[in-house]
Amino acid sequence: MGIDWTDYPSVGFYDELLAAPGEPRAETEALAADLAALGLDELVARQEAAEVAIKEMGITFTVYSEEGGAIDRAWPFDVIPRVIPEREWRQVEAGLKQRVKALNLFIDDLYHDQRIVKDGVFPEEVLAKSVNFRPQCVGVDPPLGVWAHICGSDLVRDADGTLYVLEDNLRVPSGVSYMLENRLVTKRVFPELFEHYAPLPVDDYPSQLFDTLAALSPRPAEYPEVVVLTPGIYNSAYFEHSYLAQQMGATLVEGRDLFVADDDCCYMRTVDGPAQVDVIYRRIDDLFLDPEAFNSESSLGVPGLMRAWTAGKVALANAPGAGVADDKVVYAFVPEIIQYYLGEAPIIPNVPTYRCMEPADMQYVLEHLAELVVKPANESGGYGMLVGPASTQAERDRIAAAIKKDPRNYIAQPTLSLSTVPTVTKAGIEPRHVDLRPFILSADRRQVTMGGLTRVALRKGSLVVNSSQGGGSKDTWILPDSGPAEGQSQSQSQTQGQA
Repeated sequence: MGIDWTDYPSVGFYDELLAAPGEPRAETEALAADLAALGLDELVARQEAAEVAIKEMGITFTVYSEEGGAIDRAWPFDVIPRVIPEREWRQVEAGLKQRVKALNLFIDDLYHDQRIVKDGVFPEEVLAKSVNFRPQCVGVDPPLGVWAHICGSDLVRDADGTLYVLEDNLRVPSGVSYMLENRLVTKRVFPELFEHYAPLPVDDYPSQLFDTLAALSPRPAEYPEVVVLTPGIYNSAYFEHSYLAQQMGATLVEGRDLFVADDDCCYMRTVDGPAQVDVIYRRIDDLFLDPEAFNSESSLGVPGLMRAWTAGKVALANAPGAGVADDKVVYAFVPEIIQYYLGEAPIIPNVPTYRCMEPADMQYVLEHLAELVVKPANESGGYGMLVGPASTQAERDRIAAAIKKDPRNYIAQPTLSLSTVPTVTKAGIEPRHVDLRPFILSADRRQVTMGGLTRVALRKGSLVVNSSQGGGSKDTWILPDSGPAEGQSQSQSQTQGQA
């Protein structure tokens, strides 16, 4: 039995597939017809096949229990892809490049002349209380002047279809391996759709990442020595660390595998003796990177690594200190940052944001907590935030006390009606809320993934998409504007062929 899209409850939200019940969007009409022709039973069977494939391929993520134990779970995935037309994506791509360019200029300025602070555009108070500003990085000139080489910016679409940047991740952004695996799984369970459609490829990301890292090498070489530095197998993103190292042909190392010699160069211990390392793609937070410069008790990092980096003997991506811009209060100033450094208006707007450090904004937030989403400056993964409409009075009282104690540490935003995508559930095909994390690479040039990681809130009515809190993901298709077979669905072209 086919799927009747007139029964799909798409009213009240911007649905990425349907403009109204029974009315697919122009760019998704062919796909909606193909999914309808497959029917619910077949889609459920494909979903089950995808879950088996994920287990066979060993695609996992790690969650931590309240008791402190680590649990590996199969990656949660939904088979119905999210579609974005190429003409829209090209505008998004330009906006992300603009944003990352300005943020890199901002970070470099903060560690040098701090012109943006002196000119009164960025508050000194915000910088003074930044937990991610690293005095050890003041005066350092990283290769090409780039600090955040890999950035993941989260995008959301509101009920009216407007696309916003929700936040920027510039420390050690994760999730790109799942973007790549989502495409492989979708090809595996929907081979006929990939024969008919041509979503723009994402599988060139590992080579783009290697080229980005290689461009930072302090030694001229066609194939510099690139390593991926991981905290180890118990890290929640270890699957991604090992996956990207394997895909790039780079060596996966832990801190104990590296050392800095008297010549300030970094070396890797190998069975053939020390091998000089040129570039380190580090997946360790700043404070654990070098016990000589940061946390003296860290056993995850490499003693002397900051000395090697500041001497220009090894490149680090992302650069230490880049996290100064990975702050939700800094996020609130990004439109001003773009205007200040580039003289341009943002191509992609921020979500309207209240800065609790400003008295009028704080008063408004405290009076409207039940309507707003409140976020602390430096938490991630959905932790520490208040979703007002889903909160209790006790939770609102706690966040109000925290805001009053440290206003600089909080921002608040309207509760957006995040866009939805049809999703396979036990109750049938239902809408679930999504966001999107594209990845932007910056070195000698800037590149944006063709799409990104679509994260989906698998729980009905939930707006929380993080995998650690019950979220999952979907494949993201950037479809060329010509569409499949000049706009025909697979089922349509098969019917005409039989005729």
